[in-house]
Amino acid sequence: MTTETYTADILANLNLVKQRIQSAVKMAGRSTEDVQLLLATKTVSAEKVKVVIDAGETLIGENKVQELKEKDYLLGTLPIQRHFIGHLQTNKIKDVLKYAHCIQSVDRPDLVEKLDSRLQYENRFLDIFVQVNTSFEESKFGVHPDEAIRLIEKIRSYGTMRIKGLMTIGLFDADPEKVKPSFRLLREIRDAALRDGLLSKDGAALSMGMSGDLETAIAEGATIVRVGTSIFGKRQYPDAYYWNEKGN
Repeated sequence: MTTETYTADILANLNLVKQRIQSAVKMAGRSTEDVQLLLATKTVSAEKVKVVIDAGETLIGENKVQELKEKDYLLGTLPIQRHFIGHLQTNKIKDVLKYAHCIQSVDRPDLVEKLDSRLQYENRFLDIFVQVNTSFEESKFGVHPDEAIRLIEKIRSYGTMRIKGLMTIGLFDADPEKVKPSFRLLREIRDAALRDGLLSKDGAALSMGMSGDLETAIAEGATIVRVGTSIFGKRQYPDAYYWNEKGN
């Protein structure tokens, strides 16, 4: 496939996804400004990612530290926000902090402690999201919903991390009615944390919904949807494979 061909395909797909988001926002009685599009670029080349950046997109998400590093030669100096959205092993903290502006997958106390230690060493702050396993699937990472508030409290006890919101990976199912509870639960946890004064309005984002379920996520309050395959094309394996981090 030539550069011209994949550029045209990506831009056409991007336009279709934006139309889907606009329609979903309208159906939910919300404002278009309420929902951001994050481009999930796992396995996507830096050159293809740059196509959407040149089209005005600024929010990029990577699942693997190695891909953040490999694409930095082209993306590192561009005016974008690079979020790390995959499972983060503690031995990769130093590396991910070189490239990511935000980590959306903070999900356990030991990761919080080691992040704080490294951030103190580097004398810097970091935006983070708390990842919650709202589908209760063993194949997925994320703090158990019953422990989410406690983890938020722990993060707040440190001065190096700014909670920007909560993140989840919804249940992989074609039936929206089965997927909906995963997203609703994240919103309910967020709302409880807001009522308790543990999150501010600036820290109340909900990162949830992907190519197959973004409409359902938006209906349940998503403020960031993470879309990859609907824009860049199908990967070798389905989303369930790539997000089944414990199986890889």
